[in-house]
Amino acid sequence: MLARFLAWVVVLGSLAAAAVLVWPQAFGLQDQWVAAHVVALRGAGALAAVLVAVLFGLLALSRRARRFAIAMIVVLALFAAGNVAVLVARGLGGSDASAAAEASVTVLSWNTLGEVPDASTVAALALERGADVVVLPETTEPFGEQVALAMRDGGRPMWVHWQAFDDIAKARSTTLLVSSELGDYRVVTPDWPGPPDNTNTVPSLVAMPVDGDGPTIVAVHAVAPVRWEIRNWRSDLDWIAEQCPGGDVIMAGDFNATLDHFAGRGVDGGDLGACRDAAHEAGAAGVGTWPTDVPPVLGSPIDHVLASAAWRVEAFRVLDALDGSGSDHRPVVATLVRAG
Repeated sequence: MLARFLAWVVVLGSLAAAAVLVWPQAFGLQDQWVAAHVVALRGAGALAAVLVAVLFGLLALSRRARRFAIAMIVVLALFAAGNVAVLVARGLGGSDASAAAEASVTVLSWNTLGEVPDASTVAALALERGADVVVLPETTEPFGEQVALAMRDGGRPMWVHWQAFDDIAKARSTTLLVSSELGDYRVVTPDWPGPPDNTNTVPSLVAMPVDGDGPTIVAVHAVAPVRWEIRNWRSDLDWIAEQCPGGDVIMAGDFNATLDHFAGRGVDGGDLGACRDAAHEAGAAGVGTWPTDVPPVLGSPIDHVLASAAWRVEAFRVLDALDGSGSDHRPVVATLVRAG
């Protein structure tokens, strides 16, 4: 009798945990320890649940444990199905721009893992995609200048802007390239970490057009939600959301967060601040951008392009052709067109 009671406690407890981990934002737990990590890897979580369900299937061969094993299989199946349903609803595809509109801006973002891919590789990708804005977290100014020189030689001159908290670790630098066709920009974030002026541990930067004509561009790098940085991670997401109060804003970079973690930080119909996620708009928000050593469906979609209502999303795609280039992040590219 006691064994049966304990078995049902385990089943019901597992069912409750599965419900929380499938949709933690319903309980306000989307940015809390454990839940934040599980929900970030929905595809991998669904696969793990299926594998564990197979083990319980073997246990079901025993008559004594059959009811318990079947109940756990049902719980695991519901968990896997819930995660798959969310991924499918958010989209596992993407699209390429059919033709560049006159008022379009193409944004490329790639965390280079401290400049592991060659500058020529980054430049070739940016030229191939016709990028007007290139956001490179974990990339220093000299590397950005190499990319810009190669792009200039390819017929696409770019201005180089950067933010660095120190010159010791490349992860403490973020570089932004802006096409000369968009005009002159200036960085308005100061050279020290932490709100209210910047993200906490690794830098983001805000660049504004000198003449006031054009979008504010936010090159984003939020810290990863490891145990000792979880508070800084939450603070980073809050700060990033504040950079898009509305108006004319484009944000891109490594957010170290999925749409689940954005929950509660959107305003006026936005996903983060007043900005909407381009991947979500294009039906590709379920495609993982990290890490590159697992298939995209098993990865975490933490690299984003977002834009305010001044823009509509023409196309978005996660690029997996360069998974062997050395970075643990996949580049993402979005084409945005002026709304109206």
